[in-house]
Amino acid sequence: MSSPLVRLATPADAFVVGGLLFDFNTEFETATPSAADFGDRFTTLLARPDVLVVLAEDPAGEATGFGYLTLRPTPYGDGPLAQLEELYVLPDLRDRGIGTALLTRALAEVESRGAIEMLINVDEVDVDTRRFYERHGFTNIEPGQDYRMLCYLRELA
Repeated sequence: MSSPLVRLATPADAFVVGGLLFDFNTEFETATPSAADFGDRFTTLLARPDVLVVLAEDPAGEATGFGYLTLRPTPYGDGPLAQLEELYVLPDLRDRGIGTALLTRALAEVESRGAIEMLINVDEVDVDTRRFYERHGFTNIEPGQDYRMLCYLRELA
């Protein structure tokens, strides 16, 4: 099997990415804006230098998955922190290396921008996803510690 084609998305891909994010949220029964609303937002987001989307496509140019990342400044190093906000592969195409190709390209892209760390939030019950990231060198235990890191959130709007 050949490696999936993964490229950086542009604002012209905003509605494709928006549709994929809508599909992702729908698959996991998460409250979601419409695909069109996501498309409108990605039109703006993809024009920003601190936002990037890696987009996987099949040989016919049809989208098969995406990774959405943000970069933010930090006083802990000279480069930004990268956050993998979302990573999604169409359900029927999983276990074909698309997720690995997306993650590999995402890491290369943020490293080329000087990022010093990539953060990923994963639900504790999502064992397969946790195993995927751990297989790729991610951990929820900070180096030198013996306890897990947790993520807390509070909705503001």
